[in-house]
Amino acid sequence: MAEEIRLPDLGEGIDQGDVVRILVSEGDSIAVDQPVIELETDKALVEVPSSIAGTVASVNVRSGESVSPGAVLITVSAAPAGDGRESHATVKTVERPPADAPAEPQAPRAGVNADADEGTPVAAEASRVTVPAAPSVRRFARELGVDLRQVPGSGAGGRITRDDVKGFVQSTLNEAAQAGPVVAPDLPDFTRWGRVERQPLPGVRRTIAQNVGTAWAQVPHVTQFDRADVTDLEAFRQRHRAGTEARGGRLTPTPFVMKALVSALKAFPQFNASLDLAAGQLVLKQYYHIGVAVDTDRGLLVPVVRDVDRKDVFELAVQLDDLARRTREGRAGLEELQGGTFTVTNLGSIGGTSFTPIVNFPEVAILGMGRSRREPVVRDARIEARLIMPICLSYDHRVVDGADGARFTRHLVASLENPERMLLGG
Repeated sequence: MAEEIRLPDLGEGIDQGDVVRILVSEGDSIAVDQPVIELETDKALVEVPSSIAGTVASVNVRSGESVSPGAVLITVSAAPAGDGRESHATVKTVERPPADAPAEPQAPRAGVNADADEGTPVAAEASRVTVPAAPSVRRFARELGVDLRQVPGSGAGGRITRDDVKGFVQSTLNEAAQAGPVVAPDLPDFTRWGRVERQPLPGVRRTIAQNVGTAWAQVPHVTQFDRADVTDLEAFRQRHRAGTEARGGRLTPTPFVMKALVSALKAFPQFNASLDLAAGQLVLKQYYHIGVAVDTDRGLLVPVVRDVDRKDVFELAVQLDDLARRTREGRAGLEELQGGTFTVTNLGSIGGTSFTPIVNFPEVAILGMGRSRREPVVRDARIEARLIMPICLSYDHRVVDGADGARFTRHLVASLENPERMLLGG
């Protein structure tokens, strides 16, 4: 008797993935929990295990194909009764091989999430618990492309109903209608002028495009520019680089900026918030989870360092180095890429001066760091060569006024220019 292996639910907000590798062929014998497909979702590389034992009758997907939950991946001639066992398989995130590694099958790895060392199930399962809704409501929301985390529930205990989803969609459509239609113009036929090549957008790049488009459409951006004299901070950093490396991290300027940000966010809590227009409320967060933009070969990803206020600079340096490396390798768990309250992006290692970063919606602000340069500065009526770091703060003008934007950057600059006081909590 033939049975089907279908793509399981990948969690809230993930409605499709791209087939990267097919790990079995027709005629192969497979066991329960054996990985059969390697899939790239919006944020992670995952293995899809078999839920049954038997012989592969047919492979119903192709490498590069986009598939959605419920799609038939493999047809299996099931093993005789008693040969299989009940499956408790879950989709697992997997480690990407290094770029120079030989292309050969990899051993299955344990699931990775925020507690990667624990081998716990992926964050999709955890997030499913936090949103109270029946499976039929979840399926209905996925079909409409609705993120249930944004839908207020009217049922008992905040439970989300089908009518809540309908009302959310209607409200969104009404807002869009009032704002006017946004239609992408048709492209010309580029082949009229020469040869072209079309490349499919990978899942991560599609998600980046959607998120950036949403942020730009939803958030009225203002960007504030300032400069910090980080001469003393750099001297402090150089004195402690070797000690940090001995702990397994790299002491870059970013951990210092993260600590300075916490001080500024506590002084100006509206920057550590999200705007809930539907409820007419500003959601002020009592935790400080800072996302750090990481340049990867799959696109720009933002892993999140949690509870920055509770960690010293050395702890942050070690954790950030590990998290950034795993993000570049495709090994960061889904949960590690979610839940940020504020984002920082550092282009100093590449070059340039100032730029205008786009707010990482639904946050309300993002800080950009440029390359520090030696510049002549007048101090006590004398010209000195000082190390100056340009910073740029983009924020949601619906939440933050220009005066508070300037006060925030001034507070940040003061912390960076007096690192000892900052590290002592001043």
